[in-house]
Formats: sequence, C-alpha cells, structure tokens
Amino acid sequence: MKSSLNKTGRRAIVIDTSALIAGFDPFSINEEQYTAPNVRDEITEHTMPWLRFKTAMESGKVRIKKPQKTFLERTKVFASAMGDSFFLSETDLQVLALALELRTDGYSPLIATDDYSIQNVASEMNIEFAPLSNFGIRRRLQWIRYCPGCHRRYPANYKSPRCQVCGTRLKRKPLKRNRVNHKAPQIIKQRPKHEPSQAQEQKP
Repeated sequence: MKSSLNKTGRRAIVIDTSALIAGFDPFSINEEQYTAPNVRDEITEHTMPWLRFKTAMESGKVRIKKPQKTFLERTKVFASAMGDSFFLSETDLQVLALALELRTDGYSPLIATDDYSIQNVASEMNIEFAPLSNFGIRRRLQWIRYCPGCHRRYPANYKSPRCQVCGTRLKRKPLKRNRVNHKAPQIIKQRPKHEPSQAQEQKP
C-alpha cells in the first residue's frame, strides 16, 4: 500500500459511515483516527458497526471533530466543480472537510470510504482514500447535468434538480474523465483475524 506519511510522519485516518458499515474496525490499526459528528448519527443503533464504533469513541480510539466552516466551504467549491454536490450529504462534506483541515494541521489524511462521490472529490482535493469493500474509482470524473426530456444541458453546479424548460428531473453524465494521479490504497491494512484487537486484550 502506498505510504501516506508526510515529513512529520503523522498519518490520520478519517472514517466515513460507509467504511464502518463495510466492517472497518478502528481497533485493528494504530494510526490516529477521526470522524465527523454526523457519522455518529448515521449508524443504526445496536448493530455491530454501532457497538464497535461506540466502543472506539468511548475509549478515545476515534475522535469526533467538527471541521471548521472555512474548510467546509472550500470542500463545497471542490464538490461543485466536480458536479458531485447533489450526491454528497452533509455528512460526506464534513468528512471531506475534516480531511482537508487535518492536512492543513500537518497530517497526511486518508479517508476510509466506499462512497464513490467522496472518492471522486477527495481525488480532486489530492487527498488519499481507501475503499473497504469495492475497488475504488480509477478515474476522476467531472460531471455535467442534462435533461433526458428536452436534452438541455446545465452546469454541474446548477442548483435546481429539474429542467427549467420542461420540468423533467435532471440526470448527470461525465464531461471529463481524468485518471486518478495517485494510486489510491485498495484496503487499509488490518490485523489478522487470529490476532486479538485492543478491545479484546482489555477484557479480563
């Protein structure tokens, strides 16, 4: 896996909801780990991902950090430019903004996510990502929105979900396909299943 360590040697994993649902275990790696406040609200209570995440938060293994507004606004500019704004939730934007803020603070952030729109925008922001249950994007896509009814085109940041001429709900298609410059890690290296996690080691 390509190293994402910078000159200070500080790497930080930013966890998205999709990674937790895919089975990511925060206790399986040693790097510092962060996530956005909204991620906590997207996980169904009393499920295995919820129990694992709850334990990780309570033990301090995962830190909840709300990104500053400045970084959230910068992230929205990237998302709008790529045409992914309509496909990113507020939680997704928080995750991306948090990674951007951590990079400014001297970390080399890596987003653990299976969400293609997050991966697409992260690539444009030159932030590494690691998919858990899929292969990740191979090309960075810049989108254009269009009306399937009257074929009118709209810019990627057009705010309405419907065509202003005929009222048909808009769709999107790639305007440009650029190869992802860096080789995104395909997985986050975790301990072998037979090796106990920190949570298991703490049990009496």
